Amino acid sequence: MEERSSFDLRRKGGLPIYLQVKRRIESLISSGQWKRGQRLPTERALAAELGVSRNTVSLAYRQLEAEGLITSRQGRGTFVAEADDILRMENKRERLNRVIDSALDDALALGVNPDEFLQVVTRRVEERRKMLSDVKIAFVECNREQLDYFSKELELGTGVKVLPVLTDDLFRGAEEARETVARSDMVVTTFFHLDEVRTSLPERSEDVLGIALDPDMETIVRIARLPPGSDVLLVCISERFAERVRKSMENAGITEVNVETVTGKDPAIVRDKLKGKRAVIVSPGRQKEVSAMAKRGTQIIEFVYRPDAGSVNLLRSSVLEHRKMNRQKGVLGGE
Repeated sequence: MEERSSFDLRRKGGLPIYLQVKRRIESLISSGQWKRGQRLPTERALAAELGVSRNTVSLAYRQLEAEGLITSRQGRGTFVAEADDILRMENKRERLNRVIDSALDDALALGVNPDEFLQVVTRRVEERRKMLSDVKIAFVECNREQLDYFSKELELGTGVKVLPVLTDDLFRGAEEARETVARSDMVVTTFFHLDEVRTSLPERSEDVLGIALDPDMETIVRIARLPPGSDVLLVCISERFAERVRKSMENAGITEVNVETVTGKDPAIVRDKLKGKRAVIVSPGRQKEVSAMAKRGTQIIEFVYRPDAGSVNLLRSSVLEHRKMNRQKGVLGGE
Protein backbone atom coordinates (compact mmCIF):
# COMPACT_ATOMS: atom_id res chain seq x y z
CA MET A 1 0.00 0.00 0.00
CA GLU A 2 1.15 3.55 -0.70
CA GLU A 3 2.52 5.50 2.22
CA ARG A 4 0.21 8.03 3.77
CA SER A 5 2.41 10.98 2.74
CA SER A 6 2.14 10.03 -0.95
CA PHE A 7 -1.55 11.00 -0.91
CA ASP A 8 -0.58 14.57 0.03
CA LEU A 9 -4.00 15.50 1.40
CA ARG A 10 -4.79 19.17 1.96
CA ARG A 11 -6.62 19.39 5.26
CA LYS A 12 -7.56 23.07 5.00
CA GLY A 13 -9.52 24.46 2.07
CA GLY A 14 -9.23 23.00 -1.40
CA LEU A 15 -11.18 19.99 -2.61
CA PRO A 16 -13.11 17.72 -0.24
CA ILE A 17 -10.92 15.01 1.27
CA TYR A 18 -12.79 12.17 -0.44
CA LEU A 19 -12.22 13.81 -3.83
CA GLN A 20 -8.54 14.14 -3.07
CA VAL A 21 -8.40 10.44 -2.13
CA LYS A 22 -10.32 9.51 -5.27
CA ARG A 23 -8.05 11.52 -7.56
CA ARG A 24 -4.91 10.12 -5.96
CA ILE A 25 -6.14 6.57 -6.50
CA GLU A 26 -7.01 7.45 -10.09
CA SER A 27 -3.43 8.68 -10.52
CA LEU A 28 -1.97 5.54 -8.96
CA ILE A 29 -4.01 3.37 -11.33
CA SER A 30 -3.36 5.40 -14.49
CA SER A 31 0.39 5.54 -13.77
CA GLY A 32 0.53 1.79 -13.30
CA GLN A 33 1.69 1.98 -9.68
CA TRP A 34 -1.48 0.11 -8.76
CA LYS A 35 -1.79 -2.74 -11.27
CA ARG A 36 -4.91 -4.23 -12.80
CA GLY A 37 -6.28 -6.89 -10.50
CA GLN A 38 -4.33 -5.57 -7.50
CA ARG A 39 -6.21 -5.67 -4.24
CA LEU A 40 -6.88 -2.28 -2.66
CA PRO A 41 -6.58 -1.58 1.05
CA THR A 42 -9.83 -2.08 2.94
CA GLU A 43 -11.82 1.08 3.62
CA ARG A 44 -10.99 0.81 7.32
CA ALA A 45 -7.27 0.28 6.72
CA LEU A 46 -6.89 3.14 4.25
CA ALA A 47 -8.93 5.46 6.47
CA ALA A 48 -6.65 4.67 9.42
CA GLU A 49 -3.53 5.12 7.29
CA LEU A 50 -4.67 8.52 6.00
CA GLY A 51 -6.17 9.73 9.26
CA VAL A 52 -9.63 10.28 7.76
CA SER A 53 -13.07 8.80 8.44
CA ARG A 54 -14.06 5.49 6.89
CA ASN A 55 -17.02 7.23 5.22
CA THR A 56 -14.57 9.45 3.35
CA VAL A 57 -12.77 6.45 1.87
CA SER A 58 -16.07 4.64 1.26
CA LEU A 59 -17.40 7.56 -0.79
CA ALA A 60 -14.21 7.67 -2.87
CA TYR A 61 -14.36 3.91 -3.47
CA ARG A 62 -18.05 4.03 -4.48
CA GLN A 63 -17.41 6.70 -7.09
CA LEU A 64 -14.37 4.88 -8.46
CA GLU A 65 -16.42 1.71 -8.75
CA ALA A 66 -19.25 3.57 -10.50
CA GLU A 67 -16.69 4.82 -13.03
CA GLY A 68 -15.36 1.31 -13.61
CA LEU A 69 -11.86 1.86 -12.22
CA ILE A 70 -12.22 -0.53 -9.30
CA THR A 71 -14.50 -3.45 -8.57
CA SER A 72 -15.82 -5.08 -5.39
CA ARG A 73 -15.96 -8.85 -5.11
CA GLN A 74 -18.20 -10.35 -2.49
CA GLY A 75 -16.18 -11.78 0.38
CA ARG A 76 -12.84 -11.04 -1.27
CA GLY A 77 -12.37 -7.27 -1.19
CA THR A 78 -11.91 -4.40 -3.63
CA PHE A 79 -9.58 -4.58 -6.62
CA VAL A 80 -8.26 -2.43 -9.44
CA ALA A 81 -10.49 -3.27 -12.42
CA GLU A 82 -9.10 -5.81 -14.85
CA ALA A 83 -9.78 -5.93 -18.59
CA ASP A 84 -12.93 -8.01 -18.09
CA ASP A 85 -14.24 -5.59 -15.47
CA ILE A 86 -13.64 -2.60 -17.74
CA LEU A 87 -15.36 -4.40 -20.59
CA ARG A 88 -18.47 -4.79 -18.45
CA MET A 89 -18.51 -1.04 -17.90
CA GLU A 90 -18.58 -0.12 -21.57
CA ASN A 91 -20.57 2.86 -22.67
CA LYS A 92 -24.28 2.15 -22.17
CA ARG A 93 -25.19 3.43 -25.60
CA GLU A 94 -22.74 1.07 -27.30
CA ARG A 95 -24.07 -1.89 -25.33
CA LEU A 96 -27.64 -0.88 -26.14
CA ASN A 97 -26.79 -0.63 -29.84
CA ARG A 98 -25.48 -4.19 -29.78
CA VAL A 99 -28.66 -5.45 -28.11
CA ILE A 100 -30.82 -3.68 -30.69
CA ASP A 101 -28.70 -4.89 -33.62
CA SER A 102 -28.93 -8.46 -32.38
CA ALA A 103 -32.71 -8.25 -31.95
CA LEU A 104 -33.08 -6.70 -35.41
CA ASP A 105 -30.97 -9.44 -36.99
CA ASP A 106 -33.15 -12.09 -35.34
CA ALA A 107 -36.30 -10.31 -36.53
CA LEU A 108 -35.03 -10.14 -40.12
CA ALA A 109 -34.20 -13.85 -39.97
CA LEU A 110 -37.83 -14.49 -38.98
CA GLY A 111 -39.02 -12.55 -42.03
CA VAL A 112 -39.97 -9.40 -40.11
CA ASN A 113 -39.04 -6.24 -42.03
CA PRO A 114 -37.50 -3.19 -40.26
CA ASP A 115 -40.78 -1.22 -40.25
CA GLU A 116 -42.67 -4.08 -38.62
CA PHE A 117 -39.84 -4.49 -36.12
CA LEU A 118 -40.04 -0.80 -35.22
CA GLN A 119 -43.81 -1.05 -34.69
CA VAL A 120 -43.43 -4.06 -32.39
CA VAL A 121 -40.64 -2.37 -30.38
CA THR A 122 -42.67 0.83 -30.06
CA ARG A 123 -45.67 -1.12 -28.82
CA ARG A 124 -43.56 -3.02 -26.29
CA VAL A 125 -42.00 0.21 -25.03
CA GLU A 126 -45.45 1.71 -24.52
CA GLU A 127 -46.53 -1.41 -22.64
CA ARG A 128 -43.51 -1.13 -20.35
CA ARG A 129 -44.14 2.58 -19.86
CA LYS A 130 -47.73 1.87 -18.87
CA MET A 131 -46.51 -0.89 -16.59
CA LEU A 132 -44.33 1.63 -14.78
CA SER A 133 -46.94 4.38 -14.67
CA ASP A 134 -49.37 2.03 -12.90
CA VAL A 135 -47.01 1.50 -9.95
CA LYS A 136 -47.37 3.43 -6.70
CA ILE A 137 -44.39 3.69 -4.37
CA ALA A 138 -44.44 5.00 -0.80
CA PHE A 139 -41.15 6.78 -0.14
CA VAL A 140 -40.41 6.96 3.59
CA GLU A 141 -37.89 9.53 4.85
CA CYS A 142 -37.29 11.47 8.06
CA ASN A 143 -37.15 15.04 6.76
CA ARG A 144 -39.68 16.90 4.65
CA GLU A 145 -37.14 18.63 2.40
CA GLN A 146 -35.51 15.46 1.16
CA LEU A 147 -38.83 13.63 1.06
CA ASP A 148 -40.45 16.14 -1.28
CA TYR A 149 -37.37 16.65 -3.46
CA PHE A 150 -36.62 12.98 -3.96
CA SER A 151 -40.25 12.12 -4.59
CA LYS A 152 -40.26 14.58 -7.50
CA GLU A 153 -36.89 13.38 -8.80
CA LEU A 154 -37.92 9.74 -8.75
CA GLU A 155 -41.22 10.46 -10.45
CA LEU A 156 -39.46 12.31 -13.28
CA GLY A 157 -36.87 9.58 -13.62
CA THR A 158 -39.13 6.54 -13.85
CA GLY A 159 -42.70 7.67 -14.38
CA VAL A 160 -43.67 5.97 -11.11
CA LYS A 161 -46.21 7.65 -8.86
CA VAL A 162 -44.34 8.41 -5.62
CA LEU A 163 -46.26 8.99 -2.40
CA PRO A 164 -44.21 10.70 0.35
CA VAL A 165 -44.45 9.47 3.95
CA LEU A 166 -42.61 10.91 6.95
CA THR A 167 -40.99 8.34 9.24
CA ASP A 168 -42.43 10.06 12.33
CA ASP A 169 -45.96 9.77 10.93
CA LEU A 170 -45.45 6.11 10.03
CA PHE A 171 -43.87 5.10 13.34
CA ARG A 172 -46.54 6.79 15.47
CA GLY A 173 -49.25 5.07 13.44
CA ALA A 174 -50.78 8.13 11.78
CA GLU A 175 -53.83 7.01 9.80
CA GLU A 176 -52.91 8.90 6.62
CA ALA A 177 -49.40 7.47 6.57
CA ARG A 178 -50.66 3.93 7.10
CA GLU A 179 -53.27 4.34 4.35
CA THR A 180 -50.65 5.66 1.94
CA VAL A 181 -48.44 2.63 2.57
CA ALA A 182 -51.41 0.26 2.27
CA ARG A 183 -52.29 1.49 -1.24
CA SER A 184 -48.69 1.41 -2.45
CA ASP A 185 -47.20 -1.45 -4.44
CA MET A 186 -43.77 -0.95 -2.89
CA VAL A 187 -42.16 0.92 -0.01
CA VAL A 188 -38.82 2.65 -0.52
CA THR A 189 -36.62 4.20 2.14
CA THR A 190 -32.97 5.05 2.65
CA PHE A 191 -30.59 2.45 4.07
CA PHE A 192 -30.43 4.57 7.22
CA HIS A 193 -34.10 3.80 8.00
CA LEU A 194 -34.41 0.39 6.32
CA ASP A 195 -34.49 -1.77 9.46
CA GLU A 196 -36.87 0.61 11.25
CA VAL A 197 -39.33 0.68 8.36
CA ARG A 198 -39.27 -3.10 7.92
CA THR A 199 -39.88 -3.56 11.63
CA SER A 200 -42.76 -1.08 11.49
CA LEU A 201 -44.31 -2.88 8.51
CA PRO A 202 -43.86 -6.61 9.23
CA GLU A 203 -46.63 -7.52 6.79
CA ARG A 204 -44.87 -5.59 3.99
CA SER A 205 -41.22 -6.35 4.85
CA GLU A 206 -40.60 -8.09 1.50
CA ASP A 207 -41.86 -5.00 -0.34
CA VAL A 208 -39.51 -2.57 1.45
CA LEU A 209 -36.47 -1.59 -0.62
CA GLY A 210 -33.47 0.39 0.62
CA ILE A 211 -31.65 2.94 -1.53
CA ALA A 212 -28.50 5.04 -1.09
CA LEU A 213 -28.59 8.83 -1.26
CA ASP A 214 -25.34 10.73 -1.84
CA PRO A 215 -24.64 14.47 -1.71
CA ASP A 216 -24.58 16.09 -5.14
CA MET A 217 -20.96 16.50 -6.28
CA GLU A 218 -21.41 20.11 -7.36
CA THR A 219 -22.87 21.00 -3.97
CA ILE A 220 -19.88 19.58 -2.11
CA VAL A 221 -17.33 21.21 -4.41
CA ARG A 222 -18.94 24.66 -4.08
CA ILE A 223 -18.86 24.46 -0.29
CA ALA A 224 -15.30 23.14 -0.29
CA ARG A 225 -14.17 26.14 -2.33
CA LEU A 226 -15.29 28.61 0.33
CA PRO A 227 -12.27 30.21 2.05
CA PRO A 228 -11.34 28.69 5.42
CA GLY A 229 -13.05 30.50 8.28
CA SER A 230 -16.03 31.62 6.17
CA ASP A 231 -19.24 32.29 8.10
CA VAL A 232 -22.03 30.28 6.48
CA LEU A 233 -25.75 30.09 7.18
CA LEU A 234 -27.61 26.80 6.75
CA VAL A 235 -31.33 27.38 6.13
CA CYS A 236 -33.68 24.41 6.10
CA ILE A 237 -36.96 23.24 7.64
CA SER A 238 -35.95 20.38 9.90
CA GLU A 239 -33.08 19.82 12.31
CA ARG A 240 -32.75 16.31 10.93
CA PHE A 241 -31.90 17.67 7.50
CA ALA A 242 -29.42 20.07 9.10
CA GLU A 243 -27.75 17.18 10.95
CA ARG A 244 -27.44 15.21 7.73
CA VAL A 245 -25.89 18.18 5.91
CA ARG A 246 -23.35 18.75 8.68
CA LYS A 247 -22.45 15.05 8.69
CA SER A 248 -22.04 15.03 4.91
CA MET A 249 -19.72 18.03 5.10
CA GLU A 250 -17.70 16.34 7.83
CA ASN A 251 -17.42 13.14 5.78
CA ALA A 252 -16.18 15.18 2.83
CA GLY A 253 -13.49 16.78 4.99
CA ILE A 254 -15.12 20.22 5.04
CA THR A 255 -14.42 21.42 8.56
CA GLU A 256 -12.94 24.88 8.09
CA VAL A 257 -16.19 26.86 7.70
CA ASN A 258 -18.38 28.19 10.50
CA VAL A 259 -21.97 26.99 10.04
CA GLU A 260 -24.97 28.54 11.77
CA THR A 261 -28.38 26.89 11.31
CA VAL A 262 -31.87 28.34 10.96
CA THR A 263 -34.92 26.08 10.68
CA GLY A 264 -37.65 28.61 11.45
CA LYS A 265 -39.55 30.51 8.77
CA ASP A 266 -39.77 33.93 10.40
CA PRO A 267 -38.47 36.28 7.64
CA ALA A 268 -37.11 38.76 10.18
CA ILE A 269 -34.98 36.09 11.87
CA VAL A 270 -33.69 34.75 8.56
CA ARG A 271 -32.74 38.25 7.35
CA ASP A 272 -30.97 38.95 10.62
CA LYS A 273 -28.99 35.70 10.43
CA LEU A 274 -28.02 36.45 6.83
CA LYS A 275 -26.06 39.52 7.90
CA GLY A 276 -22.33 39.07 7.48
CA LYS A 277 -22.64 35.62 5.91
CA ARG A 278 -20.42 34.89 2.91
CA ALA A 279 -22.64 32.06 1.71
CA VAL A 280 -25.97 30.41 2.46
CA ILE A 281 -26.60 26.67 2.21
CA VAL A 282 -30.28 25.98 1.61
CA SER A 283 -32.46 22.89 1.42
CA PRO A 284 -34.29 22.44 -1.91
CA GLY A 285 -37.58 23.72 -0.49
CA ARG A 286 -36.18 27.06 0.71
CA GLN A 287 -33.93 28.22 -2.12
CA LYS A 288 -36.40 30.64 -3.70
CA GLU A 289 -37.36 32.18 -0.35
CA VAL A 290 -33.77 32.72 0.81
CA SER A 291 -32.54 33.97 -2.58
CA ALA A 292 -35.07 36.81 -2.37
CA MET A 293 -33.71 37.86 1.05
CA ALA A 294 -29.97 37.54 0.50
CA LYS A 295 -27.86 40.52 -0.49
CA ARG A 296 -26.24 40.68 -3.88
CA GLY A 297 -22.96 38.79 -3.90
CA THR A 298 -24.01 36.22 -1.30
CA GLN A 299 -23.49 32.70 -2.58
CA ILE A 300 -26.64 30.57 -2.51
CA ILE A 301 -25.75 26.87 -2.42
CA GLU A 302 -28.60 24.39 -2.67
CA PHE A 303 -27.73 21.20 -0.78
CA VAL A 304 -29.07 18.32 -2.81
CA TYR A 305 -28.98 14.58 -2.17
CA ARG A 306 -29.42 12.31 -5.15
CA PRO A 307 -30.02 8.57 -5.36
CA ASP A 308 -26.96 6.76 -6.67
CA ALA A 309 -27.20 5.11 -10.08
CA GLY A 310 -27.09 1.59 -8.68
CA SER A 311 -30.04 2.25 -6.39
CA VAL A 312 -32.13 3.75 -9.19
CA ASN A 313 -31.40 0.83 -11.51
CA LEU A 314 -32.27 -1.66 -8.79
CA LEU A 315 -35.49 0.20 -8.06
CA ARG A 316 -36.54 0.22 -11.71
CA SER A 317 -35.88 -3.51 -12.00
CA SER A 318 -37.81 -4.16 -8.79
CA VAL A 319 -40.73 -2.06 -9.99
CA LEU A 320 -40.98 -4.00 -13.25
CA GLU A 321 -40.69 -7.35 -11.50
CA HIS A 322 -43.29 -6.37 -8.92
CA ARG A 323 -45.75 -5.29 -11.58
CA LYS A 324 -45.22 -8.49 -13.58
CA MET A 325 -45.92 -10.58 -10.49
CA ASN A 326 -49.08 -8.63 -9.71
CA ARG A 327 -50.36 -9.01 -13.26
CA GLN A 328 -49.62 -12.72 -13.25
CA LYS A 329 -51.55 -13.06 -10.00
CA GLY A 330 -54.41 -11.13 -11.58
CA VAL A 331 -54.50 -13.42 -14.62
CA LEU A 332 -54.40 -16.55 -12.46
CA GLY A 333 -57.09 -15.16 -10.21
CA GLY A 334 -59.37 -14.49 -13.16
CA GLU A 335 -59.07 -17.97 -14.62
